[in-house]
Amino acid sequence: MVALFICYNPSMPKQRPLDPESKPDDRVDNALRPQKLADLIGQDQVKENLSILIDAAKHRGEALDHVLFYGPPGLGKTTLAHVLGNEMGVNVKVTAGPAIERAGDLAAILTNLRAGDVIFIDEIHRLGRAVEEVLYPAMEDFSLDIVIGKGPSARSLRLKLPRFTVVGATTRLALVTAPLRARFGAVYRLDYYDIEAMRLIVARAAGMLKVSADESGIREVAKRARGTPRIALRLLRRVRDFAQVRADGTITQSVAKEALDLLQVDPLGLDDVDRRVLRTIIEKYNGGPVGLNTIAASISEEQDTIMDVVEPYLLQLGFLDRTPQGRVATKSAYEHLGLDYVEEGQPRLL
Repeated sequence: MVALFICYNPSMPKQRPLDPESKPDDRVDNALRPQKLADLIGQDQVKENLSILIDAAKHRGEALDHVLFYGPPGLGKTTLAHVLGNEMGVNVKVTAGPAIERAGDLAAILTNLRAGDVIFIDEIHRLGRAVEEVLYPAMEDFSLDIVIGKGPSARSLRLKLPRFTVVGATTRLALVTAPLRARFGAVYRLDYYDIEAMRLIVARAAGMLKVSADESGIREVAKRARGTPRIALRLLRRVRDFAQVRADGTITQSVAKEALDLLQVDPLGLDDVDRRVLRTIIEKYNGGPVGLNTIAASISEEQDTIMDVVEPYLLQLGFLDRTPQGRVATKSAYEHLGLDYVEEGQPRLL
């Protein structure tokens, strides 16, 4: 008989319901992804531009131009790549920047593509330098340069590739090298969704999951999802579980409110980590300015987590201000936390 012991490590990061990064239990979301451009909700300007791009490519009988999507995680960059493939009627090969370790890995993928196929590279900013050098001629000239042999007998061989489309996705556009960025014919930014678009997304998902929910319950979930569809679908599943166990199975406003309060998600979509960041700045450092390293050390969180996940939404709400000296909590942050606002902050260095 084998006994299995699991040790709890307090330093391990706690699972956040509002983390926009993909998680294993999000796999059910794949069935909820829109398949066509007409099914997409929100991002109207991006949709309009993509519609023109697709119609023009179809009219000319060519492959789509290379497309780069950037923006916070969970807004639908992967979904848009699959939508492009469906609209063009071609296959979509999915990979990620960290997964392509060697130039040979990329060459194997590219040589198996058919004319018009889409290769989607997630986290494209994490591609290695050697891999990027192979990708440049492939994107520009649709050719692949391979060196055969070693030493004096080595020779270069150029393979012609069918015309294909690279769709890249990144959460950090600044880390995409300038030569790679220049090879994309279309670059689109995805923004957070407004409350009406979020309400439609949650209502559509509830219908597809056969979840009983009224309008007020759907709006309550949408309101607390931080304008991010991935978070909205995750919260909908958690509220559905709560409704089945603690209520009659129907998601009403009161049921949704009780379930989300239990998850420590407040009416503006802030969770425990967001509030800890704000309270640290206000209570420990007199409202700021305070450096990102100091905040991360104070609340035992990774610096990248605060910069990529927590900060963008707090900045959007106007609760946080970035200054050359550091982060500063605004008057709105004090009011949201029920704290008295003090006009003069920590003395600044000139």
